[in-house]
Amino acid sequence: MKDAFGIPQSLLILGGTSEIALATARRLIARRTRTVWLAGRPSPALERAAEHLRGLGADARTVAFDALDPESHETLLGKVFAEGDIDMVLLAFGVLGDQARDEQDPVSAVRVAQTNYTGAVSAGLVCARALQAQGHGSLVVLSSVAGERARRSNFIYGSSKAGLDAFAQGLGDALHGTGVHVMVVRPGFVVTRMTAGLAQAPLATTPEAVATAIETGLRRRSETVWVPGALRLAMSALRHVPRPVFRRLPI
Repeated sequence: MKDAFGIPQSLLILGGTSEIALATARRLIARRTRTVWLAGRPSPALERAAEHLRGLGADARTVAFDALDPESHETLLGKVFAEGDIDMVLLAFGVLGDQARDEQDPVSAVRVAQTNYTGAVSAGLVCARALQAQGHGSLVVLSSVAGERARRSNFIYGSSKAGLDAFAQGLGDALHGTGVHVMVVRPGFVVTRMTAGLAQAPLATTPEAVATAIETGLRRRSETVWVPGALRLAMSALRHVPRPVFRRLPI
C-alpha cells in the first residue's frame, strides 16, 4: 500500500529498460519502494537493470513482456499481480521510429503505432482491471507533448502518442471513484538513448527531472503532469496557431 505521501511500496514497470522508468524507480526506492517488477523483452540490459535496483535495496524481479504480443498480456501480467498487490504501474515502453524511413515503409510505421498505442491499450486495460480488483493503485502513463499536435517532422510517432494520451485520459475518467488513480505524464524532449543524435528541442529535460515530476504528481494525486511545467503554456499556444502558420514553424 502507498504511504500517506503517495509513495508506492511496490512498482511494476512496463518497459523495464526505459531510462525514465529506471530513474523513477531509483527515486522511489530512495523514498520507500521495496518491490520492483521490470517487464520487458528478455535481454542482458533488463537483467542489468534489475541487478542495479537490487543494489539499491529493492527486491527487483523481471518478467517477459512484449508490447507487440497483446494476446500474452493478460496471462503474463496476471502472474505479477498474483504475487501480491501492485501499488503503482508505470507504462513506459515506446519507440520513436524513424520518420523518413517510416513514411516510405508502412510496415515500419504500423510497428510504431502498434507498440506505442495498441500495445499500451492492451497492457493498460489489463493492469487497470487488476488495480481495480485490488481497490487501490496508480497507473502512470508516459505520454509526450508530441501528441498535442502533429508536426511534419514526427507525425507518425506523434499520432501514436496522441492516441495513447486520449486513451489514458478516458481510462482515468472510467476509473474515477474506484480507488485507482491514472496520471498522464507529458514530457518534452528528453535526453536519452532514444533521442541520441537528434537536435535538442527547446525546454529539453532529463530522465531524472521526469522522475521528480512523477513523484510530485503522485503526492498531489495529479491527473496530468507536464515536464517541464512551462510546456503546458507553450503547447496551449501552439495548439491554436493557424495551420498554414504552424506548418512553417521550425519545429
